[in-house]
Amino acid sequence: MTQGPRWQKPVGTLAILAMLGLWCVAVASLSPWVGRWPGLVQLVFYIAAGIAWLWLLPMRRMLRWMETGRWK
Repeated sequence: MTQGPRWQKPVGTLAILAMLGLWCVAVASLSPWVGRWPGLVQLVFYIAAGIAWLWLLPMRRMLRWMETGRWK
């Protein structure tokens, strides 16, 4: 017996997109200060901010919930 599409996947996808959008707005709102830094420091900051959102937001649990329906 196959299971049809689960509602967790579209809801989870929308939640991830919303969280990513909020994270981008938060990081971009720092641009007046970050823009004054040397270019290499800015590059490191934006790379770190791009990687950090994976740890700061519950991406692993969200993806697991989307796939299994459980948080843990």
